[in-house]
Amino acid sequence: MTTVAEAVGHILARLGVGHAFGVVGSGNFHLTNALRRGGVPFTAARHEGGAATMADAYARMSGHLAVLTTHQGCGLTNAVTGLTEAAKSRTPLLVLTADTQASAVRSNFRIDQDALARSIGAVAERVHSPASVVADTVRAYRTAVHERRTVVFSVPLDIQAAAAPAFQDADLTLPPAQPIRPDAAAALALTELLSAAQRPVFVAGRGARGARTELAALAQACGALLATSAVAHGLFADEPFNLGISGGFSSPLSASLIRDADLIVAWGCTLNMWTMRHGQLIGPATRVVQVDVEDAALGSNRPITLGVRGDSAQTAADVLSLWNARPSAPQTRYRSAQVAEAIAQHSRWRDTPTTDLSTGERIDPRVLSRALDDLLPAERTVSIDSGNFMGYPSTYLSVPDEFGFCFTQAFQSIGLGLATAIGAALAQPTRLPVLGSGDGGFLMAISELETAVRLRLPLVCIVYNDAAYGAEVHHFEGEDHTAVQFPDTDLAALARGFGAGGVTVRTLDDLGAVQDWLAAPQHRPLVIDAKIASDGGAWWLHEAFKGH
Repeated sequence: MTTVAEAVGHILARLGVGHAFGVVGSGNFHLTNALRRGGVPFTAARHEGGAATMADAYARMSGHLAVLTTHQGCGLTNAVTGLTEAAKSRTPLLVLTADTQASAVRSNFRIDQDALARSIGAVAERVHSPASVVADTVRAYRTAVHERRTVVFSVPLDIQAAAAPAFQDADLTLPPAQPIRPDAAAALALTELLSAAQRPVFVAGRGARGARTELAALAQACGALLATSAVAHGLFADEPFNLGISGGFSSPLSASLIRDADLIVAWGCTLNMWTMRHGQLIGPATRVVQVDVEDAALGSNRPITLGVRGDSAQTAADVLSLWNARPSAPQTRYRSAQVAEAIAQHSRWRDTPTTDLSTGERIDPRVLSRALDDLLPAERTVSIDSGNFMGYPSTYLSVPDEFGFCFTQAFQSIGLGLATAIGAALAQPTRLPVLGSGDGGFLMAISELETAVRLRLPLVCIVYNDAAYGAEVHHFEGEDHTAVQFPDTDLAALARGFGAGGVTVRTLDDLGAVQDWLAAPQHRPLVIDAKIASDGGAWWLHEAFKGH
């Protein structure tokens, strides 16, 4: 007899799951083993919250569906923060969770799992009966992949144990999703706006990941500069007219060039308050166009001149065809030699002069980040936790492409960074995984350091350690900071206790130990406990707190 639990695992494996993560309890034991028997790799985390964020990061950085598997009730609630981040980020993710059976009204594990899923922006699905297991599982998978949604897929215990009806693998074939082509009139209107613009800037977001070739070709043809939101950082790496991240992380030069644009085209990007500095990067006469696959996203954060519903790559290709058919000669527009030289010299924060705040006991985080950018291999995947420190690894550490930067910040929770780095490392195994974290977020998630050690990941964890929740210290000036400041913690010693390497860095000379670690074959993480000097509140933090 094939049980429903076995059928669900087989169906998901057959449809195509890249990796599964979770903490196994009695409720999801059979579901997890069915996935594993189907050939789906499984990583056991130390906490469901960590497992959820690993799955989120894996899906973002691999392009394949990830599965989180949890016990009913408390297993699911432990994962909620990570799942909210995934749902807000529209990460294709399937949460395969057990549920109590309908008759178990007094079960300690009983909660309304469907309502919980909907409350965080996820889609609630379930196996309704043994007879519907194939249709229900395929529907949940299709919603996650084709609609880019986080789906909480509940399988009640009594249904798990029931016999599944016979089915054929041929019943499980799904047609690939087709890119949404823009309306011809909308594509023509965008072409005309580009033709009239003298200083166009493209800002690409999450929805434009994978569309570099088409966007770069169109930008070159129409003379546009290129920028990204934080989540798409790296998309235009090595492009000569790349401004980097638009928003609070922008260098002074990049912010100035974006602000001076007469046309901003957002590709798969909602131009939220972070990306546009609460609208300050949009000039009073600047026209704004938004291209997105979702109608609801168009104009959702600010007024727009034109909204185009379409896939970013397909839309860019269609507009380029219209552009090339025009009789006008090519023009440099914003791509002058002067602008090119300025971008080459000043578009990155690491090339912007700053005062060294190092004291001998504590190192300036900018000095540290600049040195590590030079020291660490260029083929890297950088993952970022949240906090006052986060602008330093985000802006000073270069990445090779959009699959080299994982930014789990849609829910603005601290403590997700370590699990993010683990999921990203498994998605991009040929690159050096690098984590940028504060001490508060790192200590919140430190149980997952054992997971990284067990997986033998050569993960470099840069902990910007100010012995505080720095954002609160700097935001609430003149207040009592007792509740947000702590005794200094020897994170390097804690790391060694987990079986990882540990290095304390107070000056640049201390980075010699990092060089030694890099020079040897490594199959374990390295934690860099960087005792950082106070920056008085990071430059981007003043922008961020305007939205609170």
